[in-house]
Amino acid sequence: MQKSPMTVQGEKRLREELEELKTVKRPKVIEAIAEAREHGDLKENAEYHAAREEQGFIEGRIQEIESKLGNAQVIDIAQLPKTGKVVFGVTVELTNLDTDEEVSYTIVGEDEADLKVNKISFTSPIARALIGKEEGDVAVVKTPRGEVEYEVSDVIYGN
Repeated sequence: MQKSPMTVQGEKRLREELEELKTVKRPKVIEAIAEAREHGDLKENAEYHAAREEQGFIEGRIQEIESKLGNAQVIDIAQLPKTGKVVFGVTVELTNLDTDEEVSYTIVGEDEADLKVNKISFTSPIARALIGKEEGDVAVVKTPRGEVEYEVSDVIYGN
C-alpha cells in the first residue's frame, strides 16, 4: 500500500484522537450498552440501539485512524534542508497577479487539509502547481473560472 505524507502535527492530532476514542469514548459506550441491557427487552430499547450504533461509529473511526497512521509517512519540515523551494509541509505566501490579493497556504496531507485555516492538501490543484517553485516564481493554477497566476512571495519552513 502506498504511504501517505503527513506532518508531525497531523500525526500528533490523530494519535490524540485515537487515545481519546480508546480510553474515554469506548469505555463510556460499553458502559451505556451494559446499562441499557439492564432495562430489559432489547428489541424495543432505543437506548441500547443508540449505544450500539455509537459503538459502531467509534470502532470504525479507531480502525480508520489506525490504518491512516500505519500508512503514514511522517515528514518533519524542521528536519528538511531549507532550499527555498516549495515542498510538502511549508507555508507559502502568494500574491494573485490579477488582483494583488495576498494569501498564505500551508501544504499538508489529505487528512489535515482545512481551508478555513489555510491548510491545503498536497494533492490540490494549487499545491500541485506550487510544489517545486521558488520565491519569485509564478505558478499558474487551473480553476473552474479559468487560470489564475500566483507569484510565490515567500516560502516559510517550520511553523
